[in-house]
This record gives sequence, C-alpha cells and structure tokens, in this order.
Amino acid sequence: MNRPDLDLAFMLQYENIAWYENGAVRILDRRVYPRTVSFVTCTHYGEVAQAIADMVTQSAGPYTAAAMGMALAAYECRDRSEAEQRAFLLRAADCIANARPTTAKRMAHICRTMLDAAEQAWKDGKPVDEAIKSRAIEANNSRYEKIGRIATHLVDKFPQNGTILTQCFAETIVGMMLREARARGKQLRIFCPETRPYFQGARLTATVCYEMGFDVTVITDNMPAFVMQHEHVDVFTSAADVITADGHVVNKVGTFQIAIAAKHLGVPYYVTGAPDLMHRGVDDVKIEFRDPALVLEAMGVKTARDGVKGYYPAFDITPPELVTGVVTDRGVFSPFALSDYGTVDAYEVVV
Repeated sequence: MNRPDLDLAFMLQYENIAWYENGAVRILDRRVYPRTVSFVTCTHYGEVAQAIADMVTQSAGPYTAAAMGMALAAYECRDRSEAEQRAFLLRAADCIANARPTTAKRMAHICRTMLDAAEQAWKDGKPVDEAIKSRAIEANNSRYEKIGRIATHLVDKFPQNGTILTQCFAETIVGMMLREARARGKQLRIFCPETRPYFQGARLTATVCYEMGFDVTVITDNMPAFVMQHEHVDVFTSAADVITADGHVVNKVGTFQIAIAAKHLGVPYYVTGAPDLMHRGVDDVKIEFRDPALVLEAMGVKTARDGVKGYYPAFDITPPELVTGVVTDRGVFSPFALSDYGTVDAYEVVV
C-alpha cells in the first residue's frame, strides 16, 4: 500500500501513533517521547479511552487511536452474535468518543465511521476488526493527502529564508509543511514555544523539525512576543482542535495571547485546518479543564510549594479578528468567510 506517512518523522508514521494488531492497540507514549521511546499497550477499548484522557497521545493522535480502539472493540466481541457485537461496539464508540470533552463531536464522527465499516464487514462476512483497521488506514491516507494540500498553501506564505513561530504540536501539518518547504528549497528557521505543562512544543514539534533537517529553537511560553520582536519572525502558525464556522480558533491554551502579540507586531497568523460545521460558534465548544496539579510541576518534578493552587484550562479561543487566514486544502480563507469553504469531513481535516 502506498502511504503518505512513510517519509515523515518517526512519530508521524501510523504504526508509531496508534496501531491495532493481534488483539491489542499500541500507542506511542508522547508524555515521555523523545527522551524515552515507549508504547502503551491496550487490550480493552476502555484502556484506549483512558490513554486518550491521560494524554498518552494528543493533537491528532487521539483520532487514530479512536479508530484503532474501535478495531480492538470488534476483536473483543468477535465471538458474540451480530446483535451483541453491534451493541458492544455502540458502547465502545460512546466511551471512546467522550474521552476528552472539547473534541467529543469529532471523535463521535470518527467512531460512527468505524461503525459503518463494521456494518459492511457483517454484510460481507469478513473479520470486523480487520475491516475497521483497514478503514482507519484509508481515512489516515486521505487525511494525510489533504494535509499535504494544506501544506502547499501554507508554505506559499513562507519566505525563501523564513522564520516561523509555532504553538503546541500541530501533528501532521508540521511534517507536511517541512517536506513541502524542503522540496521547494526553502530554508526555514523555526521557534517552538515549549507548551507547558506537557511540553509538546519542546518534545514533539521540535523533534519532528530536527528529524526533518530544519533549524529549530525551543523557547519558553513567555518568550513569543520578544522572539517576534527581535528575531524577525515572518509567520506565526498553529493548527486547531476546532475552527468554528464563524471563524474562532480553539487551540492549545496560549494561542490567544500569541495571536494578540502577533497582531500588535504585524506578524501574520495563519491557522491550518478547516471549519468545523459541527461547531457553529464558540457557544458550541466546551473548554476542557485538566488537573490543576499539573501546572505546579514540570515533567513530574514539583516546582511550587505545597498549598499553592493551580489552574489549567487545556485550550483557549482566538477570535477571528486576530487570524490572518485559515489555510485549508482548498486554499486560504478569511476567518470571516468560512462559508465559502463548503462541506467537510470532520475526520479528514484534523491536523
């Protein structure tokens, strides 16, 4: 099978995101990568949901994990009647889809797609787990190809010798934009805010940039304005967990404040993805709050004294007036004109 992931960095290859095989799902533990390369092995679909909730995988990783988790659920109930299997898979879909609240609608869509694959497998008399796994790989192929098209439009915005500021870990678009830049001979310098408390920028974005041969520098989360001001940043870019139909960007907390600084300093902000028609506006988005104790430590080491409180919203919302453009597989759109994009498959646009 010709797959578009095979020349990307290690953690962007399907087997190293989440992979179902022999009655188990293996998920790369991004909480400790790259200093430690280890995998969490799940033998029950509930363990997949828990791994997603626990941030074993994040960014677009949960979407692959969800699909592979549905394949695992099919394996678990393989010896039951078709009616019992269907009921089991519906329970699994509900559990996995609601592992994290902010992206629950998109996760539910993915699980429904895998349920469709199960229905076809029952009709054809084929193993349901393998049918779901095949559908997951097909969906990943389609998504990576779409993100490749997004990358062509994004790299159009980069100068030949450009300086780029990122935020959090934007998954596939990072690898695709770097592959596209390399193909065009563009020499990029990339600054990655560390993205506390899980340090996705420092550990994940920076690793992908380094493995793909680009100059990359990690900065702390309170340095973006200074870096934009003194290091001649040409473009600020991020992906999004949700882009609402009215142009609001829901992304890793900190995106909003970087967008404010970028607007003040005249640095364009391009977000990658596509409008999510399941979220008409910000009122449709539920911001996830995670364990506040996590902000009182750094990679498991306590940094605050006992008795001090923490506060941890996982995402923030950037209004459309701070967004220069939404870069999609169909071109670059104003955040105020996303209706021009048309319809979209909720699974395929996740980056």
